[in-house]
Parts: sequence; C-alpha cells; structure tokens
Amino acid sequence: MTSSPSALALLGLLLAGCSVGPDFHRPDNRLPTSWSFSKHQTAPAANPADLAHWWRRFHDPKLNWLVEQAVSANLDVKQAAARLRQARAERQSAAAVFWPSLGASGGDQETNTGGNGLTSGNSRSYHGGLSAAWELDIFGGNRRNKESADAHLAFAAADLDATRLSMAAEVALTYCQLRSSQDQISVARRNLGIQQHSADITRDRRGAGFASDLDVVNAQALVANTKAQIPSLETSARQSAHAISVLLGRPPGDLVTMLSDSGAVPTASSSVPTGIPSDMLRRRPDVRRAEANAHAATAKIGVAVADLFPKFTLNGSINQQSARLSDWLSPAARVTSFGPSFNWALFQGGAIQANIRLQQALRDESVLAYRKTVLVALQEVEDSMVASSKERQRHMALAEAVTANRRAVELSTKLYTEGQTDFINVLNAQRSLLQSESDLSQSNLAQADDLIALYKALGGGW
Repeated sequence: MTSSPSALALLGLLLAGCSVGPDFHRPDNRLPTSWSFSKHQTAPAANPADLAHWWRRFHDPKLNWLVEQAVSANLDVKQAAARLRQARAERQSAAAVFWPSLGASGGDQETNTGGNGLTSGNSRSYHGGLSAAWELDIFGGNRRNKESADAHLAFAAADLDATRLSMAAEVALTYCQLRSSQDQISVARRNLGIQQHSADITRDRRGAGFASDLDVVNAQALVANTKAQIPSLETSARQSAHAISVLLGRPPGDLVTMLSDSGAVPTASSSVPTGIPSDMLRRRPDVRRAEANAHAATAKIGVAVADLFPKFTLNGSINQQSARLSDWLSPAARVTSFGPSFNWALFQGGAIQANIRLQQALRDESVLAYRKTVLVALQEVEDSMVASSKERQRHMALAEAVTANRRAVELSTKLYTEGQTDFINVLNAQRSLLQSESDLSQSNLAQADDLIALYKALGGGW
C-alpha cells in the first residue's frame, strides 16, 4: 500500500513537536546568595531604574551629554547595531524554510534541425508553468536551525547592549581623566605660586644677609621642578579631549574647545544598588551574550543530527506547452504533477557523524565559556566593591594630610621669615603639600573610576 500525500502531510503534523538533538538548559553555576564583601551589611536592592542611566548619578550635565551622544554615535556601537540587523535577517531567512517555495518559468523556443541529412525544418514551442515544493520538517532540523538563529539574534542584542555599556563607561572614565588632569594642573599652579613666593622671600633675605645662596638655589630648583610637571599634565588633558571626540565618532579636535574649561572630577554617592549576584547575571549583557552563544551551539547539534535522517518534500507543478500560442491555454497542453519525494544521505564517509561530534565539542566549549564569564563577572563586582570602599578610606586620610601639610607650609614659612627655622623645613613642607594635594586629586579620580567600574560590573541598565 502506497502512502498518499495527505498521509505524509499528516505524519509531518504529528511529528511537528519532535526535534532531534539536545534541548538547551542554562548551565548551573551555583551562585552565592550574597556578595562576600557585603556579608556584614545589607546590599541595597538593584532597581533597574537606578542603573539605567547610572552616569547621571555623577550630577555632571556635560558628562551626561557626552555619554548619551556616545551610546548612539560611537562607531563601535553602530557596528554592533549593524550586526544586530544581520542577525535579524539571518533569523528571517531561517524561518522562511517553513513556508512552501513557489517558482514560475516560461519561454518561447524556436528549434532549427536542418543540415544533418536526416530531418530538416524549423519548429516553435511555447511553454510556461508553476512549480512548488514544501519540505516537511519531520525530524526538526529546520526547527533547530531556527532555534539557533533565535539564539544568535539574542546574542547580537546582548552584544549591542555590551558595546553600549562599555562605551558609556569608557567615555565616563576618559572624561574623569580629563578633569583629573585639569585639576592636577590647578594643583601644580597653586603650589607653584606658593613656591615662587618662598623663592622671592629667600632672595630678599639673601640680599639682607639672612639667607645663603644655597637657600635661593633650592627654592629655584623646587619652582623649576613644579613647572616641569605642568606640560605633561596639559598633554594628558588634551589627549583625553581627543579621545572623547573619537569616542563620539568625531574628529579629534572637535570637542577641545568645549572641554577646555577646567572642572572638578565628578563625584557620586558611594551607595550603589548592588542587589544580589543573581540580579547581576540577568543584567550583564556579556553573561546574556555567553548564554545565547551556548544556546545556539546546542541547537546546532540538532541540526547536525537531523542530517542522519531522510528529508521529505511535497512537490507539485503545472506546466503549459504547445506549438501554437493560441493553443497554449488549452487543457490538452497542460501537464501537472504532484507527489512526495525524499532525499537521504546514506553514506558520506563519516562526515555527518564527524559534524555531530564537532557541534558537540563547540557546545561544550561555549558552556565552559559561559561559566567562565559568570565567574569573571562575579569577580569584577567583588573587586570593584572592595576597591571603592578602600579608596574612600584612603581619600579621607589624604584629605587630612592635605590639611596638615597646608598648616605646615604656613608655620614653616612664618618661622623662616622670623629667622626661627632653616629653609630646608620650608622646602620639605612645600614638597609634602604638593605631593599630598596631587595624591588627593588622583584619589578623586580613583574614586570615580571605581564607581564607574562597579556600575559597569553590575551590568548598567540594559
């Protein structure tokens, strides 16, 4: 008994839910229930709204504008957006195989058979028709391929989010470096004024016979050393402005004037809504990207396994062919055909089995990559939390040192002017003041960098 086309179609429908190959399950990473650094304190809940525009928590309008420009105008972001469009097109292509294919053909053909000694003459024929084919995805190879395309689409979407997050963090970091360089220039110039005043005092005292040439030379040397720091700081500030312009997809000099005004390193509240580790995994785009990659690799195993089984197709065609155009539409000129067919690769030298093993190994690699991504993500959050906390402690100590060193400069200068101490004490106090103020300025940058790193490690708001 032969199978009718309707029976084959029914069989395809009955087996529509059957797909060969393994189903994907998110790997179990056994996440901790809390962050180790905050075991003795309650971690605030991670409200996505608090992280969606984390850079606004630094309360710097110029930084807000730069970041929001970069996440749309940056060339890396645009490339990631183009990759997302590619993935959408690939997914649409993978879904197209579930629809029947329809084609049309036709022609006007003239044949000349003269000159062979047997028959001669000319003949003409007109032909045209429609053909259709519909593959029955009985073993689910096409469904697994679409599943893989869906996962690739999720990968591309997460990749775009990861690029935006990285770009926002990079712009914020570079902007803070710019402000830090400008602040350190201000520190150097302020201390240069203090040191120049002391140098003038030593020259006056030498003229009056109360100071030696050594005091004058030491004062001049300190002034020159401080002056020497300013050009390199100005170079760093200008290069940071260039880098920001390029991050926004502009020529390097476009934003130099806009960013030339000096400003302090932006600060934000140290209270960050960290939540719990599982919250972070749902937000971090690189984790979602790694999971999607593992999902796609798992689905590809099913695509490879389906090659072991036959592929069934329903075919049909309607053709019209006649020697005269007037007879082309007549029933006698019509040829129709309809019926199932199958194609089965019975022997390929082990190529199908080798491809299955390849896809399984790629799946294993992607699962391991996912687990590593999760561990690195956890480490980045823990590292950023401890760095931010310890830098706050360091900053408070440096602020106390600056206050003490300023007082030491005042006292040593007063005592030297009154002839009650040596100039070396003034030099030491001024060197210490310059160093502590520079350290405090760099600590302002470190605090901002640590907070930016923490927001990035938590996955931002995408």
